[in-house]
Amino acid sequence: MTDWQPDVICTAWNRAQFPAAELPEVVFVGRSNVGKSTLINVLLGRTRKKVAYVSSKPGKTRSANFYRVRAAGGEGGFCLVDMPGYGYASIGAEEKINWWRLVSDFFSDYRPVAFVLHLVDFRHGLLEGDRELTGWLDGMDMPRLVVFTKGDKIPKGRAKGQYERHVASGLASVLPPFVTNGKNDQAAERLRQAIPQIIRELRNI
Repeated sequence: MTDWQPDVICTAWNRAQFPAAELPEVVFVGRSNVGKSTLINVLLGRTRKKVAYVSSKPGKTRSANFYRVRAAGGEGGFCLVDMPGYGYASIGAEEKINWWRLVSDFFSDYRPVAFVLHLVDFRHGLLEGDRELTGWLDGMDMPRLVVFTKGDKIPKGRAKGQYERHVASGLASVLPPFVTNGKNDQAAERLRQAIPQIIRELRNI
């Protein structure tokens, strides 16, 4: 069970609405329908009373959502930033431009981003939008952690080979990628422990 204590800071639709940067920021990014909101709710211990909205229609979230996260003892505080999903085919060109504008404004704002947590569907690995984002983050020399979602959609007998193929395809990650399944289990707890550890290590470089 998580000892994280989350508070909603704000929802931002544009640069002017970004909150003042007070804590190291961990930015969650991923394709629409990758399970980002589900994972955030699991990590924050809010599988019943959700803080991140889970939509039945992919591509509906357009805002960046900011959450202040602290451990029960007040240690290891950081800001979890939930960026809107990308790559959903039915959204129009204007909405895609708005997504890139919001993300570009965020990363060009000299914010204290510790690292990016890049969610990737375990069934598919990196798709076109993921590779485009990866190249863009490479250009900023932005550290990132790859986390596979929907690990339960692959039979256990195939999971190891699937993981090895994805890693061999050229994933860049500060730790070996995690595999999650949207449940508050040991995989979620390992990721929960790794996030503040990565923040500490990167800040000491």
